[in-house]
Amino acid sequence: MTKVSSQIEILPVIVRLLPVITLTDEQLFEFCQLNRDLRIERTAQGDLLLMPPTGGETGDRDSELNMQVRIWAKRDQTGVAFSSSTGFVLPNGAMRSPDVAWVRRSRLAGLTQAQKQKFLPLCPDFVLELRSPSDSLSALQDKMQEYMANGAQLGWLIDPQETRVYVYHPQGQVERLENPPTLVGDPTLPGLVLDLQEIWHPTL
Repeated sequence: MTKVSSQIEILPVIVRLLPVITLTDEQLFEFCQLNRDLRIERTAQGDLLLMPPTGGETGDRDSELNMQVRIWAKRDQTGVAFSSSTGFVLPNGAMRSPDVAWVRRSRLAGLTQAQKQKFLPLCPDFVLELRSPSDSLSALQDKMQEYMANGAQLGWLIDPQETRVYVYHPQGQVERLENPPTLVGDPTLPGLVLDLQEIWHPTL
């Protein structure tokens, strides 16, 4: 029998601004504050991406991943973990909000207090993207490549639908792991061991 997928891919709404409007990072931040119910990102080309909220199962998985990385980061103390609500302005001009991010404290120390209160003007050292049933895999893979090209040292793209993980490294190589029970962050995130059992088998 042929397995029929019930997944419906929901693409983000693309709002093209250039060449009519050019939003500064400050204006983009204020725009996002006025539209808090929307998940907004900006591409390197200046387009705004308006994305729908996630469903309950994806939200449960996202919360689990953030909790595990946050607990490790508080124990490790060399960096800070951020949730998907955090915006990062990458060197190429894009503003992205990875599902989980981690930045070394030594890099955060170079930011002013005012910068820390807005979208952080840097690319995280570590990024994690969790594919929801409506996400385009190719779009997420492009986003992961963008993170790496802008300075990320490690990236994990987790695909619960296929129980598969894509591991990204700065040198350009991508590892594909089939149904791994755990993910190990060494040497970039020493001591981090991500338990994926509740990701593959959510309790919701």
